[in-house]
Amino acid sequence: MESEKKSSHVSDMGAWAMNVVSSVGIIMANKQLMSANGYSFTFATTLTGFHFAVTALVGMVSNATGLSSSKHVPLWELIWFSVVANMSITGMNLSLMLNSVGFYQISKLSMIPVVCIMEWILHSKRYSKEVKMSVVVVVIGVGVCTVTDVKVNAKGFICACVAVLSTSLQQIVSIFWLLHNFTAKRLND
Repeated sequence: MESEKKSSHVSDMGAWAMNVVSSVGIIMANKQLMSANGYSFTFATTLTGFHFAVTALVGMVSNATGLSSSKHVPLWELIWFSVVANMSITGMNLSLMLNSVGFYQISKLSMIPVVCIMEWILHSKRYSKEVKMSVVVVVIGVGVCTVTDVKVNAKGFICACVAVLSTSLQQIVSIFWLLHNFTAKRLND
């Protein structure tokens, strides 16, 4: 029993490490592709399409090998999620192309307070004093970093705002959808 717990913790740590390494790697590769000092690839939506194609291929291989299985999702929910997800990823890629990596990362951090505000507005969710204080610290940090990052332009700022709003909405929709439409039994069917 204890060896299973230890193995599970090692597996979880490996998954988290792989997530961080792959996320940072993808961001750095994308910035190298799109920056003037790199390859000046100016087609951020094409890059988004490449990302989606690779994700679809990995999903198909995963399904074919039995590592995962497809689940039925009602068409309207699939369309809604797809539109929000596409806006999110395209906005993030355009933000990365037009802004510095620092501002891009700062805009991603700003999703935390945006998600909290959207959940409060959409679902009347209440937060503890500790959570509110943590969010205030994040907001202050984002504000300080944004003021000191001089590589921000109007187009990049607008793309970052679209990306933050759509990604935050995607997070809320995903969680709400999973919590209200799927039970553990239905996910395992």
